[in-house]
Amino acid sequence: MTGPAPLAVSLGDPAGIGPELLAQAWLNRRAEGLHPFFAVGGAEIIAAAAHQCGLDVPVVSISDPAEAVKSFDDALPVLGDGDGEYRPGEPSRQGAELALASLTRAASLAVSGAAGGLVTGPISKARLAEVGFSHPGQTEFVAEACGVPVDDAVMMLAGPSLRTVPLTVHAALADVPSLLTAPLIERRATIVAQALQRDFGIEHPRLAVAALNPHAGEEGRMGDEEGHVISPAIAALRERGIDATGPHPADALFAPHERGRYDVAICMYHDQALIPLKALDFDSGVNVTLGLPVIRTSADHGTAFAIAGKRQARPGATIAAIRLAGECAARRLGTQG
Repeated sequence: MTGPAPLAVSLGDPAGIGPELLAQAWLNRRAEGLHPFFAVGGAEIIAAAAHQCGLDVPVVSISDPAEAVKSFDDALPVLGDGDGEYRPGEPSRQGAELALASLTRAASLAVSGAAGGLVTGPISKARLAEVGFSHPGQTEFVAEACGVPVDDAVMMLAGPSLRTVPLTVHAALADVPSLLTAPLIERRATIVAQALQRDFGIEHPRLAVAALNPHAGEEGRMGDEEGHVISPAIAALRERGIDATGPHPADALFAPHERGRYDVAICMYHDQALIPLKALDFDSGVNVTLGLPVIRTSADHGTAFAIAGKRQARPGATIAAIRLAGECAARRLGTQG
């Protein structure tokens, strides 16, 4: 096989929709043109989830990631012997331990190069905290595994209609103004521009930087962050040769006639970035971590315990995450234009 090594996909919480979505993604592998991937742990759980949802998905155990390529056409490869009982909608300590073990090994395989990239399954942060997971989320965990400072691991949400980046993520809205600084905007926007070139094949990325306040502050009458923080950062980015514009009033930035004018919207806080992405591309949105030495993607949704095992979960975002990881990994190797 030419191109990247197969992708490692962590199981996520086994009581959630992750296992059944993995099975559905494998069933759609040919129609969606997916790069070969393997799950890390949970062979019996995935098989049970597939059966529960009426999916004909053979599962094969492998002992080395390289074996995934040979078996991928005929069965869903699963690496490792970590497993448990499939109990959809009933998260447990045992399930959290399996999810953490799967994430840890999958990240290690990506860092070592044995896997061409990492796709992380949906987890329950509260359950993982009970078994010693001290990170705010999987992004921070993967950054640490890669030896990258957390501030240099940038979340981007990518869908067919839009790409957005929240500069502040899991922070109270009241804290956002104090967290925003010109150096923060400059650093993270630079990482975004470099990643769009390297991993997305965009030679001259166009960054639209959103304002924080309504009407971009109305010349200071509704807030002064635009003039004191955001505009100076944009000027510094342009001096570096980065095509950054703004600050743009956020209420108009995502209109159809505006979206074609930029490649990514740099947003000031979590919901400013995620609301438009989920409104436009809920079933195909991908969480991509930029600034890492490895490719890492994830479906932009949670565990959905309430519908696990009920044949209601849609695989679009999981398929999109696997597809995008394969495309980005190929570009890093120079095997895709």
